[in-house]
Amino acid sequence: MAKTLLARRTAFLARAVLLAVISSTAFAQSPPAPAPLAPAKDAPSFEIADVHVAPKAINMFSRTSPPRAGRYEIHSATIVDLIRFAYGFDPDKILGGPNWLEMNRYDVIAKVPADATIETMAPMLQSLLAERFKLTAHKDIKPLPSYVLTAGKKPLLKEADDTGDTGCRPQSDPATTGPGNGGGMLYTSGPDGKTTQIALGPNGLIQYKCHNMTMEAFAAALRSMAGASVGQNPVVDQTGIKGAWNFDVKYTLGFGGPANASDRISILDAVDKQLGLKLEEHPLPVPVAVVDSVEEKPTPNPPGAAEALPPIAVPTEFEVADIKPTDPTSFMGMIGMRMQPGGRFVVTSMPLGFLVQRAFPSLSNDQLIGIPDNVNSQRFDINAKTAASIGTNPDQETLGALVLSLLKDRFGFKYHTEERPLSAYNLVAVKPKMKKADPASRTHCLRAAAPAGTPPGTTVMTCQNITMAQFAEQLRGSAQGLNVQPLDATGLEGNWDFVLTWNQRAGMNTGPARPAEGGPAGDVATAQDPAAGYTIFEAIDKQLGLKLEMQKRPVPVVVVDHLDPKPTDN
Repeated sequence: MAKTLLARRTAFLARAVLLAVISSTAFAQSPPAPAPLAPAKDAPSFEIADVHVAPKAINMFSRTSPPRAGRYEIHSATIVDLIRFAYGFDPDKILGGPNWLEMNRYDVIAKVPADATIETMAPMLQSLLAERFKLTAHKDIKPLPSYVLTAGKKPLLKEADDTGDTGCRPQSDPATTGPGNGGGMLYTSGPDGKTTQIALGPNGLIQYKCHNMTMEAFAAALRSMAGASVGQNPVVDQTGIKGAWNFDVKYTLGFGGPANASDRISILDAVDKQLGLKLEEHPLPVPVAVVDSVEEKPTPNPPGAAEALPPIAVPTEFEVADIKPTDPTSFMGMIGMRMQPGGRFVVTSMPLGFLVQRAFPSLSNDQLIGIPDNVNSQRFDINAKTAASIGTNPDQETLGALVLSLLKDRFGFKYHTEERPLSAYNLVAVKPKMKKADPASRTHCLRAAAPAGTPPGTTVMTCQNITMAQFAEQLRGSAQGLNVQPLDATGLEGNWDFVLTWNQRAGMNTGPARPAEGGPAGDVATAQDPAAGYTIFEAIDKQLGLKLEMQKRPVPVVVVDHLDPKPTDN
């Protein structure tokens, strides 16, 4: 088999050289004119649409759901989101445009035919972007980072006999995986809502058994393999290996296990050493959408929009709720909270203290004072019903109001608000290392998992044309000690570009070291192994020349006056 693969690989390399010559000749020629990105001439439009600036909320993100009752709604969407919904481009493939393109958020509420679907909404949304925002854009091809699968010197694959199922499936070996063998459990949910349990080996090790797989199919499957972290772009097969193959591959989850585990196996190492293949990142030409111009202020709503699309009353309490203690024999360690179609609210294995936290989404745990110690010893399952108009993806404030009314009604919850001095962080400047931004570039702070092969827990935040006040807002909840909103005390004016890389697990084994008031950050200890990466506090210091300092300042809090550990009867 090795000789056969070597011959195939030699032939492939010859073809690759010829392709490179052809490609270089093609790039020397004038590129084709960019194709406009615009609705078709006969594209349908919404019957009538209300477009307005979205109200500011905590953790703003775009929300939409399938049309119902002749009404289609999109909430808190940027222009990038609207282009994504309308034309199907991933956000990282929507380029150009003014600096506010990813910051300003809009609500779109439209009247649609009763039989409308998400698919039929796309051309209508294209028309709305052109008519109400005057969007002009074009399609183009740009080089973007993508992973390429190639053959190594000696591929380690077993030729398949083309029988049996095809695919790569995770394996759970009771002899080597699971909690009893130093591993954990991974729970995944399919489109049907069914939960699948996968037993992991030590340090988050997962194993896939691949059967009857072509290399093209394996390259495509890598994006859906748990924790592989190979990005949003398709993995390109350039192995030149034909036929179908059987093989196993095991690696450490990109989000599992400690950051500095010495026996961690990255997906890159697994593909190399276990399969004799190479998985490497290269810039490859990818179709993109380029925004040429767009209006920040949409054209006025047409006459009669308010009457045709009256506001739907937001429910503030459940119509009925069944609450019962979680059955210990069925508890799998999973805490669940979701809104289902028809206004059904389902909670599984939820500690009471967590419900209190969800009732106040704008506050951190540090701002909830007086929750009794015993309330988390009992878990509850809840099946409640509210108005169907709430949809399946309500904002946190709406869901918080419903949970708060449930706590008051069934757990006798009483509280009051006040301000108290709490320890919180300020962002200060030491020796800034950031780059002054081009004021015309788009403003954003984008978080992403680090590329494959980096330690589990690694996060990359790329900020462009951002103020220090906006950056301080981005830091809330990023690590222990940053639950209360950090404040900008840098005194740095203007906008900046920078990349911040840190690891959520770095230093987690050494325990916290609380700094003195007004001193430098120390809530997350210094990483013991440099390969594990920096804590966010270290990264801000070493990479940006800034520092987080703790001080006490007045902060709004909720003080719990009464909370029954058991609910009233159903």
